[in-house]
Amino acid sequence: MKQNIAIIMGGYSSEYEISLQSGNVVYKHLNKEKFNCYRIHIFKDKWVYVDDDKNEFPVNKHDFSIQPGNQKIKFDCVFNAIHGTPGEDGYIQAYFELLEIPQTSCGFYQAALTFNKRDFLSVVKPYGIKSATSYYLDKGDVIDEDAIIKKVGLPCFVKANRAGSSFGISKVHNKEQLIPAIHHSFTEDHEVIIESFLDGTEVTVGVIKYKGETIALPITEIVSDNDFFDYEAKYLGKSQEITPARIPQEWTEKVSDIAKRVYDLLKMEGFSRTEFIFVDDEPYILEMNTVPGLTDASLIPQQAQEAGISLEELFENAITEVLNKKS
Repeated sequence: MKQNIAIIMGGYSSEYEISLQSGNVVYKHLNKEKFNCYRIHIFKDKWVYVDDDKNEFPVNKHDFSIQPGNQKIKFDCVFNAIHGTPGEDGYIQAYFELLEIPQTSCGFYQAALTFNKRDFLSVVKPYGIKSATSYYLDKGDVIDEDAIIKKVGLPCFVKANRAGSSFGISKVHNKEQLIPAIHHSFTEDHEVIIESFLDGTEVTVGVIKYKGETIALPITEIVSDNDFFDYEAKYLGKSQEITPARIPQEWTEKVSDIAKRVYDLLKMEGFSRTEFIFVDDEPYILEMNTVPGLTDASLIPQQAQEAGISLEELFENAITEVLNKKS
């Protein structure tokens, strides 16, 4: 008997368009002979099932069911493809845990922790994992430009603390750019993190549970045509994403081990993609994404294919892992 899989996509943040692309890639590649697949769009104003003819049917939020015809459909598993809130910050994970519906991303605690860059870096720091010098601001705080520059130096990065896909991020080269950059970040979140500039080789490491084991996928080296790996570089082709990365084997082993260690320390499940910059042979961790992009332009699909894992296998494995855990 085929299992009913809800592929949730959309979300409440600036990343919703990318999420819709990710969800549609998952829908395209999941084996329809094994699964009944349903695209579920989740937005602030509506939760709906969208069929192949683009007809919309409401989702019953009480039990996360749909009724496109006479028969009520409930789901054996949810494939989470929502980047940003509520899919990557713990809210949707907690909702499905209350309903006892398995879902393919990590637990609600891990999602909330990793989505908050400040808290995530604070948790991994005691384990000897290096990160950039940082300065924190909350909306309404007095902004002391001199104190910020004294601590993190110039150039520096100003980031929304809880946002993805490089929304709300700026590279600041001089004091005059600092205040506008902070206000830009506050458009995405009421918390801001300002980090020192790390001049080195940027890499990203995908880690997944695959056939019951934690594995690191082939590493991708990021070479941005822009000043940094911003939205245009990520999604509009203004970067080189080189997989496998052109780094020494020693670096590959070191950063893969750290990425897997963080994954296991946090008791992660599902997909993760962790960003690092190498400075003087040492990897500095930037952030971890727990619902990374799954579009045709995204890094996890590139890395999986380099590892010899097809997208059909990758997505089916995510479902199999969580259903095996339930059983």
